[in-house]
Amino acid sequence: APAIRLSPAARSLFDEPLAIAVQGLGPRQQVTLQTSLRDETGELFQASAHYQAGDDGELDLARCPALPGGSFSGLDPMGLLWALQPQKPFWRLVKRDVQSPFLLQLEVLEGHGERPGRLLAQAQHERAFLRDGVRRVPVREGRIRATLFLPP
Repeated sequence: APAIRLSPAARSLFDEPLAIAVQGLGPRQQVTLQTSLRDETGELFQASAHYQAGDDGELDLARCPALPGGSFSGLDPMGLLWALQPQKPFWRLVKRDVQSPFLLQLEVLEGHGERPGRLLAQAQHERAFLRDGVRRVPVREGRIRATLFLPP
């Protein structure tokens, strides 16, 4: 059965690369990969790309280019993240609470086109803004308002 392989597996920092691969596909099978996340207001952001697995049934976004027809095309391992678009026009992805991560949803769907086929695999990944152990200290001194982030 197809499976999504992520590296780092479950959690990464928001500005770190995320390696995405799909194993267990048929040779040269056509699939659509979709990503989505909800911001703190609940607004949905989505991206999708069309791919074709290799002869071995593996799809590695670092080696396989996205085909035309999705949110982007070409060889871009992080394209499914930077191409996330809001459902509402002109909405921006804003992060106010840096202590909670965004939860990224990934799905592999059969085929290409307006309505891709059945769900083949799915995964979740946390995109965090603070490394584990970092302390957030509010600073209030006179008219100064700031936040100090202290490493462990």
